[in-house]
Order: sequence, then structure tokens, then C-alpha cells
Amino acid sequence: MHDILVDFFRSTGITELFRFDTELFGVMIPGKLIMVVIALTFIYLGVKRGYEPYLLIPIAFGMLLTNLPLAGLMDGPLGTQPGGLLYYLYQGTALGIYPPLIFLCIGVGTDFGPLIANPRSLLLGAAAQLGIFITFIGAIALGFTGAEAASIGIIGGADGPTALFLTGRLAPDLLGPIAIAAYSYMALVPIIQPPIMKVLTTEKERMIKMEQLREVSQDEKIIFPIAVTLFTILLLPSAASLIGMLMLGNLLKESGKVPLLVNAIKDSLMYIVSIFLGMTVGATATAERFLRPQTLMIVGLGLLAFSIGTAGGVLLGKLMCFLTKSKINPLIGAAGVSAVPMAARVVQREGQKYNPSNFLLMHAMGPNVAGVIGSAVAAGLLLNFFG
Repeated sequence: MHDILVDFFRSTGITELFRFDTELFGVMIPGKLIMVVIALTFIYLGVKRGYEPYLLIPIAFGMLLTNLPLAGLMDGPLGTQPGGLLYYLYQGTALGIYPPLIFLCIGVGTDFGPLIANPRSLLLGAAAQLGIFITFIGAIALGFTGAEAASIGIIGGADGPTALFLTGRLAPDLLGPIAIAAYSYMALVPIIQPPIMKVLTTEKERMIKMEQLREVSQDEKIIFPIAVTLFTILLLPSAASLIGMLMLGNLLKESGKVPLLVNAIKDSLMYIVSIFLGMTVGATATAERFLRPQTLMIVGLGLLAFSIGTAGGVLLGKLMCFLTKSKINPLIGAAGVSAVPMAARVVQREGQKYNPSNFLLMHAMGPNVAGVIGSAVAAGLLLNFFG
């Protein structure tokens, strides 16, 4: 009986959970146990604090499952033995299927009207991608390869699906840390952006009221996704999957002919894909991959990328404010990062702090949706160079 109990205990994952099996800074640590604690912390932040719960909870639970010893949920097939459940679901991430599907859903839920009404917003969206390329150079200087540096820099676009798409193609070993960094900073947009906006603008600039945008016709809204698809993909074929899905979703919405399809994509498909994407990305965050000094570097570089992107948009906003003789509030440049619509809401809130009669939300949505396009184009460029 004693032997049976001993054998049973050895067959469980309990002893493996407490095993010192991971080296960090030259010291052996219980990696799996630490990762379980980190996963539980992220679950707490998603459930109790509401930090990007639709993705943070699945990511954290995937992290939990993959670090529970002997479960083998991320193990590939071996001989006649099939692989684990998460291994097969992960193929949608590894093959670049889930992120474009998320872009399809984003397209269905996005109104490009503010961007069409004010085409100058494209420049603000482009300026906010500055953080991607500056951080890319910084990561190269710190010893990362070109592919790894590109994957780290894309965090600055504040676009989780784009970051996962590019990292899955260029540096899959970094998928866990980059996913955590990307979605953490998206959740922290209301905390990170306001101090940068305040430092780079004067109170007088923050009080500027902008004229109401012109009304955009339905024909313009239908032509826009087709024109963007043709121009962007002909110029940069490597961005086809992201831009193509984004614009297909928007065309379905603006056509007004397929409301049932639009509702299915916007509601059901969005959440289904988010679960699979989140769980499988979290499942890549094993102790061996995550508990490394470079993870801290990635988190730091991601913050730098996001901060520079915000600053780039605001600074171009200041220049446009000067050139238009104070007709543009530079705060809207901060929305050039593609955290839709959170960044635009932050701009609205900050503008009303200094002028309660100020309504910048629709003006900020122009740079915000331009940022979505900009981050996809930036990912296409980096994929073209390093893919």
C-alpha cells in the first residue's frame, strides 16, 4: 500500500511544481511555481482590476495551463501519440491566422468617417509609429537580432494583434513576453499617456476647440476600404493579410447589405478568436522562455516604444497646430497609437479637463484609426525586411 501511494504521488505534478529547474542570473529557481504565481497575478488583474479582461484572462489561464507540470497541453505529437490541446490551437497563432481574423472584427467595428473627413489625421497616425522604429534601433544596440528587435519595436504601435502577428512570424520564442507587454501597455493607456501629453503641450494648446468635422457620404465610406486595400497591398504586399482583413470587415459594415454577417463577426467571432489567441499566446510563456533577463528588457523597451509613439503624435500635432494657426488641438496626436478607441477617449477626457466645452473625441478618432492602418503597414515593412 505504501508503494502504491508513493508511486501515485510521484505521478502527480506536485513535486515537479516545486523543483528548482530554471536558471536566472546564475541561480536555480522553481520556474514553474513562479510562472504559476505570475499567471494567478494576471488573472487577478484581469478579473478584479479590469485590465484588458477579454485578453488578459485567457492569456493568464493559458500561461497557467502550460506551466502545470506533466499536463503536456503544449506538447507536440510524438509517434502515435497526439499532441496536447493547446499545441493544436496554437497553430492558428503560429501560422498567422488569428491576428488577421481579429483585424476583420476590428474593421467591422470601426468607423473611418473621421479619418475620411480629415485626411491630415493620417499624418498623425504615421507620426505615432515613430516609437516602433526608434525602439527597433535601441533593441539592435542592446544585442537583439533584427527579427527580435522588429518584434519588440512593434509594441509601440499599441496594437496587440499586430504585435502577435509580427512576433509569431519573426521571433516566436518572444511571443509570451511581447504579448504581456503589448496588452499591459494597451490597458495602461489612461495612465501612461496623460503625463506625456501634458509635458509636451501648453495649457493654451490643450484648450483649443476644433471645428466640427464635415459629414462623410456613404459612397465615400464604401470606396475608402477598397482604395486603401488596392494602394497599400500593391505598394506593400507583406501587409496584405492584416490590411485586407481590416478593410474587408469595414466594407461589410459600410455596405449595409449583410447586417447578420456583420453582427456575427462583431459579436461572436471576435470573442471566439480572442479566447483562442489569448490562451495559445499565454501557453508560450513557459518558465524557460519567460524567466530570462531579456524579458525585463522587452518590457522596458516596450514602454519606451509606446511613450515615443505618443510623443511623436503629439509633437506633430503641435506642428500642425502652429501651421494652421491654432485650428488643431495637438492632444489629438496622442490618439495616433492604435489602441482603439481607448486612446481617443483619453484625448477627450484630457481636453475637457482644460476646457469643459471641448469635444475632441471624433477628431481624435481620425488619428486613432489611422494608427491601426499605420501599425499594420509598419508590421508589413518589418516583415518585408526580416521575414
